[in-house]
Amino acid sequence: MDLDALLVPLRATCAAMPPLTAMQLSLRHFDGERLQVEAPLAANVNDKGTAFGGSLSGLMTIAGWGLVTLKLQQAGFDAEVYVADSTVHYRAPLLSDLHAEAWLDPDTRWEDFVDTFRRRGKARAQLRAQVLLPEGGVAAELSGRYVALVKG
Repeated sequence: MDLDALLVPLRATCAAMPPLTAMQLSLRHFDGERLQVEAPLAANVNDKGTAFGGSLSGLMTIAGWGLVTLKLQQAGFDAEVYVADSTVHYRAPLLSDLHAEAWLDPDTRWEDFVDTFRRRGKARAQLRAQVLLPEGGVAAELSGRYVALVKG
């Protein structure tokens, strides 16, 4: 399966969401395990000239949502995906464009998540996400629980 082809419908969904268009969010790369998204600082700047905390949180949240959506698409499912809860920690101010990456929590397995979804029509996954500083280090990190439900 062409991993970049999976991004096409997700890009269309994101383009239809006004908050994501305002952020100028862009899906960058999906390697089958991690999803990378980005947004320019100019569209997400606060009064201090750094990245707005809500934009950092939103970017990481959407990276997790997109990752779960893509993993289910890879398995042949079209699902509704929601963030159930999340915790965000802001570590350092970011003075450049926002680059976030999401991945599955190491204590969770995609195979179990997909199998549960297949059997029950719903499943939960714990994800991690970060926005990195260009010089190294972490600007913000998220731990979130996402829920997928059968559409309809």
